[in-house]
Amino acid sequence: MTAPILVGGEALYDLVIDEAGALTGHPGGGPFNTARTIGRLGQPVAFLGRLSTDRLGGTHERMLADDGVDLGCVVRTAEPTTLALASLDAIGAASWSFYAAGTAAAGLTPQDALAALPARVAALHVGTLGLVLEPLATALEAVVQRLAGETMVVVDPNCRPQVIDDPQTFRARLERVLAFADLVKVSEEDLAWLDPARSWPAAARDLLERGPRAVLLPRGPDGATVITAGADTPIAPVPTEVVDTIGAGDAFGGAFLAWWISHGLGREDLTQEALVVEAAEFAAVVAARTVAQAGASPPGLLTEAAGRPLGMASV
Repeated sequence: MTAPILVGGEALYDLVIDEAGALTGHPGGGPFNTARTIGRLGQPVAFLGRLSTDRLGGTHERMLADDGVDLGCVVRTAEPTTLALASLDAIGAASWSFYAAGTAAAGLTPQDALAALPARVAALHVGTLGLVLEPLATALEAVVQRLAGETMVVVDPNCRPQVIDDPQTFRARLERVLAFADLVKVSEEDLAWLDPARSWPAAARDLLERGPRAVLLPRGPDGATVITAGADTPIAPVPTEVVDTIGAGDAFGGAFLAWWISHGLGREDLTQEALVVEAAEFAAVVAARTVAQAGASPPGLLTEAAGRPLGMASV
């Protein structure tokens, strides 16, 4: 059986308020969105996290399964589904608040996480609230430590200051996790919070000194930047009609990882700048298609592209 990409973290429900005050709900959570992106792109993927047995958790489970995500690493609980409230501005950008105490996503323990690991893992992706909420954050740090060195580790801090009660503890954990990371995806907002004294190019380059081989920086309408030891390479923006930006970064990260694994590449190949740039160009296309839909709804793989390495003609 092909080793899956393992995505660890939270599944929650995004409650979205638009400028008119209308409220809509979308299943979400950075790792949930990332896993769905990878599954929709036809790559083997498994979700590691807790899902509620309530109706919202049932929707999470159904959607993951429908998108081809393996649920063998899921831990189920009667605790309610975690909620996120997103307020959209005039251009569709979201600001967030979270309702996480006593909910499903936060309660994954290190024991349950390590016991659920597949025999083989092609790559590990962790981040977002998975590095904040406890005991989930301790559990995912243990998974990173277990798998580092034998599989590619991808970290997406996706910082949510609204839910980080202890910034010092969060920063210390992130430093430890980054030391094991092969690839990091960050936003300009992440860098501004993590390293406010530096410009984003300097802050992103500083991350390379913490362990990763490459840093991906999606920049919305300005495209993206790939930071490697040799260069900072801009990725041109992909024209699109933006409905909202929810899940754009998750789609970018998931698409990069799906492209990478579909081409048979691993952690050592991240030193090949041209390959990292090509994967990021594909990721930018997938992210652009995602923001053209409401909620986090990444594009699917075209039927004729199934079974082949991913490329621009795959979606």
